Amino acid sequence: VLRWQATEVAELLDTSVASVNSALQRARAAMASMPSEELDAVVDPAHEALLERYVDAFQRYDIPRLVELLRDDVVLSMPPFDFWFQGTDELAAWFLGPGIGCKGARLLPVRVNGTAGFGNYKLTRPGLWEPFALQVIDVADGKIIGHHNFLYPELFEAVGLPPRIEEPVGP
Repeated sequence: VLRWQATEVAELLDTSVASVNSALQRARAAMASMPSEELDAVVDPAHEALLERYVDAFQRYDIPRLVELLRDDVVLSMPPFDFWFQGTDELAAWFLGPGIGCKGARLLPVRVNGTAGFGNYKLTRPGLWEPFALQVIDVADGKIIGHHNFLYPELFEAVGLPPRIEEPVGP
């Protein structure tokens, strides 16, 4: 996803280069056998408008509005965990339940693997947001079909995102 060298991934995951290459080979074979869907072009004005509405809904934590932007069969994943939800009802329930920790987050745009992405910064105290997850947002036919969250905050600076967001707190 991040176009890293196998040596960099091995170091990050504290494993061998051979292990990384083997996992990548298996993943490529699995992906090649799966049906794929054409994603919307990221330079399309309608795509950009959808992402603006997504950022607004996510940062306000307006889950009904967020759900309106999702296709009915949307997938939410969170590598490296065995975490996979599908469908708007499951995503809404997760965001309003265990995912409530995302409330108050800030998103900064970043391109990831040729598609739209965001650095998701979690509010840790008033006026301070710290890296939490890299979001990769897949869009097809004008709707969000994939919401993938990579929980590797140490990658933020590697993809050009700031190490934190700070804003002054009112008097």
